[in-house]
Amino acid sequence: MALFTNYDEWRSSITGVCRLELTRSYCEERRKALADESDPATGDFVRAYGPAYRDTVVSWFRQAGEEAVK
Repeated sequence: MALFTNYDEWRSSITGVCRLELTRSYCEERRKALADESDPATGDFVRAYGPAYRDTVVSWFRQAGEEAVK
């Protein structure tokens, strides 16, 4: 079960509801964490939402990092 169905919905929630700033460094940090199979939080995420959704979220962090001004 996916939380978000598209990038715009995800980004709006991250920046609006969660009030996080999607800086290049933050996006890179999150991409690395989600790629780390030994990270317990990543394992929890993959078990909850599946590897395909994790890959989608990684791609959204990549896109957000590319769009970031700082």
